[in-house]
Amino acid sequence: MTTDHEATFLASLGWSDFFSDQLTDDDHGLIPRRIAEVHRSRLSVTSLDGLIRLKISHQLNTSEFAVGDWVMVDPEDDSLMRRLERRTLLQRRVEGRQGQQLGAANVDTLLIVTSCNADFNVARLERYMALANQAETTPVIVLTKADLAPDVAEYEAQAKALQRDLAVVVLNAKSEDAAAALGPWSGFGQTLALIGSSGVGKSTLVNALAGLSGEGSQATGGIRERDAKGRHTTTARSLHAMAGGGWVIDTPGMRTLHVSDVQEGIEQVFSEITELAEHCRFRDCTHDHEPGCAVQAAVKSGTLAPERLARWRVLREENDKNTPKMTGPKGNKVLQKRR
Repeated sequence: MTTDHEATFLASLGWSDFFSDQLTDDDHGLIPRRIAEVHRSRLSVTSLDGLIRLKISHQLNTSEFAVGDWVMVDPEDDSLMRRLERRTLLQRRVEGRQGQQLGAANVDTLLIVTSCNADFNVARLERYMALANQAETTPVIVLTKADLAPDVAEYEAQAKALQRDLAVVVLNAKSEDAAAALGPWSGFGQTLALIGSSGVGKSTLVNALAGLSGEGSQATGGIRERDAKGRHTTTARSLHAMAGGGWVIDTPGMRTLHVSDVQEGIEQVFSEITELAEHCRFRDCTHDHEPGCAVQAAVKSGTLAPERLARWRVLREENDKNTPKMTGPKGNKVLQKRR
């Protein structure tokens, strides 16, 4: 199906047994390609010859595809035949819209980027963490603008406390060694995605990881000093090759994230509360006023911060409210959002 050169290229893109095992006799003569760009009326894939625009049906809804998806393509005319099952998927529910907005597919590591200034927000980072956990990607916190912060150690300590065994990288996105600092997650066949607010240095990091400069680089923008809010310079997701052999997906800045469908992700972020809850007297304990509550006992003893419990409760309640529930008679259930 492919030459040795093509096979090596596909492996660098992340092609693995997970995807090849999905191939059937119907795929004979087709070739795998990875989605590099998704637009309203077109899809582009990456290849040894660069970006290729796929031939797609006018009825195709491109919003059902994500950057990072693997698809099977007819090499005769570059027509899209089908999409393969995803290994991981980053997605979020947008207020006022039905369904999930797809972010990036088949991502190995999610770099959650924030800066050592007013942008640093523990509650927002916990939301990003829940999203990463639910998607079954590996979250890594990247603290940028470290060269401008008077006390980087305090930011690093707060970040590491977000989740057990969480990797935290402190760097200056504009420095020459920024890409090297992320080397453990950007090797051959690995896919990174970046998420975070505008102005924290995501596009600068993409440029560093992909070795982009000049006209081929991602646009970067500054921030307002009074509140560290940045301008949106990335307006669409895109896939870029990294010097280490892997690939990186940049995403538009996202300051607000409404949690939905991430129950397991929340439990992983707040694993200490999840584990304590198993020792509560009542199975349906709300950890508020019930006697024999192990979580409240931990708060009183000082081993669990009350603000951490408060943020857990906010996320749990928001997730429960925003996650559609299955209603209706058995065998004919429909999704219905709680009000």
